[in-house]
Amino acid sequence: MNQKSIYVRFVKGFLDRLAALVAILLLSWLFLILTLVVLIDSPGPVIFTQKRVGKKKNGQITYFNILKFRTMKTSTPQDVPTHLLENPDQYTTRTGHFLRKTSLDELPQLFNILMGQISLVGPRPALWNQDDLIEARERYGANDVMPGLTGWAQINGRDELSIEEKARLDGEYAAHQSFLFDVKCLAGTVGAVIGAKGFREGKK
Repeated sequence: MNQKSIYVRFVKGFLDRLAALVAILLLSWLFLILTLVVLIDSPGPVIFTQKRVGKKKNGQITYFNILKFRTMKTSTPQDVPTHLLENPDQYTTRTGHFLRKTSLDELPQLFNILMGQISLVGPRPALWNQDDLIEARERYGANDVMPGLTGWAQINGRDELSIEEKARLDGEYAAHQSFLFDVKCLAGTVGAVIGAKGFREGKK
């Protein structure tokens, strides 16, 4: 068994859950503030759930419900990526754009990590109906790894990437998983979030 296999099979999941638990405890005050902000901003649930693609098991695609702070109005079309909406501003709540741009809306996914549904680092989980992305990732072996809160493609273009390029980068991560690669992705995520790198709302 090589170092990659040992890390992926025995170490990565443990570190994911430990980091998620620590982050939830340390950021509990922020969770409370954001909960109140979402509640006050617009009517509807605090947490938004959406069906996403998980890691393949026994050769079959699996699904789970991803958790996010709600940033869109309840009238928003379902299961459409925000960057593909014709006019997302009409659906975004007053604080939604800020939450999305800073990725604060993603914080509840720490609980997805605790439940073993996603990892800290991995391909961002596709919507259940994003057949083009799912098929492209299949060619690169990216569906065989645990999806993540952030990933190699996320810090190298995010929404600005083509489907093929995103799948290629996800496949590159899948083929070279390691502790140092994960650290590199996490460090790159900080810079990407601060600079809103690759963030895009609506069709160009």
